Amino acid sequence: MKDGKKKSAYDNQVGGSHYQKYKIQPSEFINKNRLLFPEGSAIKYIVRHQDKGGRESLEKAKHFIDMIIERDYD
Repeated sequence: MKDGKKKSAYDNQVGGSHYQKYKIQPSEFINKNRLLFPEGSAIKYIVRHQDKGGRESLEKAKHFIDMIIERDYD
């Protein structure tokens, strides 16, 4: 605890720092909005594509979006 503030799990990223530059990390946004797994995963991969994964991250996001479409609209 620094300055009387409790440290948040969102202050620590395991396995890199590609989300720490954002004002709100994808995981915090996903959790606070209680999004389902595929929605959260799509957001995560879209946000990180420029810093980690490139095109592959966008392909993964697209895959999760296809899952959502199949689940909700087919």
